[in-house]
Amino acid sequence: MLQEVGGPVPPNTDHAVSVSLPTWTANVAYEEGEPWIVKKMQCGYPRFFTHPIIQELAREVVDLHGNPEAEAATLFPTPKTANVCHSFMISRIPSQESDKVRVVNFVPAHHTDSQSPTIMSLLSCVIYPKQYAPIAKQVWQHSGNGISSRRGEFCLSALRDGFLIEDKKSVKVDQSSQQYFKGPRRYQGRGSGNGVGRGGAQHNATPSSVTKSNAIQDGQEYGQFIEERFGRNLSVSLADQAKLAVRRRIAGVLTADVELADALEEISGEARVAGLTESDVFLFPTGMSSIFNTHQMLLVAKGPMKSICFGFPYIDTLKTLEKWGPGCLFYGHGSSEDLDDLESRLKNGERFLALFTEFPGNPLLKSPDLRRIHALAQEYDFAVVVDETVGNFLNINVLPYADIVVSSLTKVFSGDSNVMGGSSVLNPHGRYYQSLRDTFSREYEDNLWAEDAVFLERNSRDFVSRIEKINKTTEDVTALLKNSPLVKNVYYPKYNPSRSFYEACRNPCGGYGGLFSVTFRCTAEAIAFFDHLDVLKGPSLGTNFTLSSPYTLLAHYNELEWAGSFGVESDLVRISVGLEDASVLCDQVQRALGAVSQIRA
Repeated sequence: MLQEVGGPVPPNTDHAVSVSLPTWTANVAYEEGEPWIVKKMQCGYPRFFTHPIIQELAREVVDLHGNPEAEAATLFPTPKTANVCHSFMISRIPSQESDKVRVVNFVPAHHTDSQSPTIMSLLSCVIYPKQYAPIAKQVWQHSGNGISSRRGEFCLSALRDGFLIEDKKSVKVDQSSQQYFKGPRRYQGRGSGNGVGRGGAQHNATPSSVTKSNAIQDGQEYGQFIEERFGRNLSVSLADQAKLAVRRRIAGVLTADVELADALEEISGEARVAGLTESDVFLFPTGMSSIFNTHQMLLVAKGPMKSICFGFPYIDTLKTLEKWGPGCLFYGHGSSEDLDDLESRLKNGERFLALFTEFPGNPLLKSPDLRRIHALAQEYDFAVVVDETVGNFLNINVLPYADIVVSSLTKVFSGDSNVMGGSSVLNPHGRYYQSLRDTFSREYEDNLWAEDAVFLERNSRDFVSRIEKINKTTEDVTALLKNSPLVKNVYYPKYNPSRSFYEACRNPCGGYGGLFSVTFRCTAEAIAFFDHLDVLKGPSLGTNFTLSSPYTLLAHYNELEWAGSFGVESDLVRISVGLEDASVLCDQVQRALGAVSQIRA
């Protein structure tokens, strides 16, 4: 066992994105909420498990501005994101209770004396009676707009030290003109305090989430970013540059492993499509936030219409389309027959806002027919949104067939499993490009916390070489499993019946990615394989280390029959391949297959 139950994955990581659930029994117990595992949970996937730092901050907020015995709080980065939660809750609770749900905004203390009508929001809190916490949790999970644990860490210290106070004014918050402010002592850089952190350690961290900044105010240098474990530093004044480098990588202009300095130089390389620049790339705090906000932008740009969810989706994508807006037409198989049905509906006059799909899908790695989808969209006037998280833009290029491409940067783009992020990319040749650019220019908020952007930039510097290695290793591992008589099915783009659709979008040097799923003849065999596979185990994918989970149990525990109706078996094992040597990983897989053979004997 590489990590104890409930421990962070990767180990010894304060802001880990995954959590260790190393056995089949542990996964079931987690879904059942059994006390023995609940008490061991040190962290979890951030949209499903509220980080302990954020829990502590929420309690502090309620202590100051609510009733700790009867109320709870859910935390967001801005009034706009908090108001999404507030509106959602009001629509789902008794009308006589609506005034008990309220938003409290917090701003830097030094802004309260300013005459300017524009301030910087760092934290917006929705406070509500505790019995409505499950409703608030839906917004936290589905929208992906909640605060990150690093923002929470800073705001907790700022609140306690008096640097963050309630905003009682009714003012406009302008994301484009925010400034850094001097935060708690542990976040202050040289020249602005002692910088004393936990345990008396001398270190600096980030004081802001914003994009426009003054590096110096009142003659004092502000905080420095630092990742103590690796000893690498980045000035807070370079937060914008970190975001620029990330956006250039996503645009496809940077296609080699480069340091930040190189990424900031004028780049003349080809992007994913002609005319695409970093200005067409928008960053979000999570992958789901990019999907949620893309849907919101489309509703503003095109008006309220139903959407289409095509193919078996990541569950929160479907929930977002169902719960916000006029609803959703769901095609869970993502088949040619489904497209036939859609085309028939379109010919009969039905119209839609947009079609959302994944390329390839998770966990069956099926690829939709993007060329046909694009042709239908052109003829019948709907947008196409493609989630490329699993495929990633080094392996595939789906932008020519989409109006917007979304991705979770939390996954293979980062790889280190210690930061969340997301992106939306506009196709400059899409029929809705200008209206979407206009809408984004009015509605977009840059809510990616600056320190998170720094981690994304650092982690993604070797994105290209990591993808190449992961591609090759995964082909070796899936070939081993494909040739084993113990295995029922291997789900991987290379072996999928929809391979021709994948090949139509595969880059000349692209591979098939690092994610695959495997099934066996019975659940007992699946359990034996999973329990004996000596890799880290927990939610998420795209990590630099191999990570496995009984995916259907984790994602669809309360709807296993529904998932099964679309071919997603309840005892499916999903594996995300990391940077281990192929021979080592193949040996681990072979040993796990040995456990299966013992079951079958």
